[in-house]
Amino acid sequence: RPNLWCGNPKFHDFLNQFVPVFSEKFWPTIWCFEARAQTVFASLLRSRIAPISYSREIFQLSDGGEVCLDWTEPTRFADSAPRPVVIFLPGLTGHSQSDYIKSLVKAALKVNATAVVFNNRGRGGIGIKTPKTYCGACSLDFSEIVCYVRRKYPTSIVVAAGISLGGLILGNYLATNGSKARIYLDAAMIVSVPWDVLKGTVSLEKPILNLMLNRHLAGCLAQSLDLVKHQFETVDGKWNIELALAARTIREFDTHFTSKQFGFSDLEEYYKAACLHDKIHRIKVPTLCLSARDDPFQPDEAKENTPKSSQSDLVRFCYETKSDSVSELQQWMEFLPMARVRGGKEKY
Repeated sequence: RPNLWCGNPKFHDFLNQFVPVFSEKFWPTIWCFEARAQTVFASLLRSRIAPISYSREIFQLSDGGEVCLDWTEPTRFADSAPRPVVIFLPGLTGHSQSDYIKSLVKAALKVNATAVVFNNRGRGGIGIKTPKTYCGACSLDFSEIVCYVRRKYPTSIVVAAGISLGGLILGNYLATNGSKARIYLDAAMIVSVPWDVLKGTVSLEKPILNLMLNRHLAGCLAQSLDLVKHQFETVDGKWNIELALAARTIREFDTHFTSKQFGFSDLEEYYKAACLHDKIHRIKVPTLCLSARDDPFQPDEAKENTPKSSQSDLVRFCYETKSDSVSELQQWMEFLPMARVRGGKEKY
């Protein structure tokens, strides 16, 4: 049974009423009980999900860049009331056709919600217009997107769900904007984030399996950069494209490229800026945060740095059993029906 910490009794009761998974016990499959094995097996299962047919919108950002928003709506409308809107923020190199995003989008459609996937710059099959990509510490692009979605759906409940790096971006947006974020978002969900990015990075460098995953992700980052490197080669920047393309770990890639691109003096300054564990008290939007105790992106000892309760409307949700948050989608997708609550705009 998951552990649930909440600093607000009203929000705690609301979750218990509308998210029944909190009262259920989780038993990992006996032949697939280890977190990384669950991640691989779940990915194989979800790879069978057919591509989703989205309606694509190219959104022009204020600095001249662009991102693509992929929209889809339920085919049958349960009622005439304004449908909730769920904004999904994929992980490190994810996009709208990533298997875990497709699973979530389908879950949103089942609860009669409009789903939109916010693909980061250079993701989703499009290039970049300016020498800028994305990072966990910068939420400016998402800030523009969420304002746009609210203008487009002024009477709908709008919820955002960020996974891994997408959760960092969402969390930093919430912490940076405080109460102002409630103008645009009614609720949020942060899944499988490295609360302390410094410790999460160390965890991902442990041999053998964590390091293998690390190198795979670093390779994906390098491939993504290789597609858009021409935008950076003509600009006098502090980054080193060649070393970034040769990076074998996320730390190396961020050292030579990401931290330099976003103006940080070094890697440590960037990772500290991206951390969420010391910003929870600044989040004023009702937010459900889900982590697994053996998540390779965030060791359990690092989670202990995260307050279990605060004066913010924050919930932290952890499995006592061994489980990977991303692989056990069914356990946390049930947050989405909360968006159906009408009358709603609950004030906590």
